[in-house]
Amino acid sequence: MASKHVIAEMRPVELTLEEELGTLDEADVSDMANLGPRQTGIDGVVFISTNFPKLPHGPRVKYFLKAGKTQPSFSLSIEADPQIVASSLPDRVVRRVAPMLTRWVKLNREALIRFWNDGDRWMDDEVTAFKLALLPVPE
Repeated sequence: MASKHVIAEMRPVELTLEEELGTLDEADVSDMANLGPRQTGIDGVVFISTNFPKLPHGPRVKYFLKAGKTQPSFSLSIEADPQIVASSLPDRVVRRVAPMLTRWVKLNREALIRFWNDGDRWMDDEVTAFKLALLPVPE
């Protein structure tokens, strides 16, 4: 148990969405969406976005127990082997949800990367089609 606690302490603290959005200015363009259990197969909220240009991190998704700009969350990288990159949620929540979110990211990785890189230039119908094509985690 102690080693898990030490690992969690070494992980960066996750910024709230409000703090991340605060780094943007009027010229910055991004798109974002909160996805619920029907879309992801995961209890809670999965937040996806295009790249926030002023934040120094790569592609990732955030998980929230419930939606809201000031809610705690954890972030998972969007890569072949997704990793938890930051968290402000209790370790027990992260341990419970991370395996499911990892499966979801792997299922949708290519689409999520396209959205991260190019979604800020998509029209509404393209964003809608992208979201509808995302696969939920199988039960």
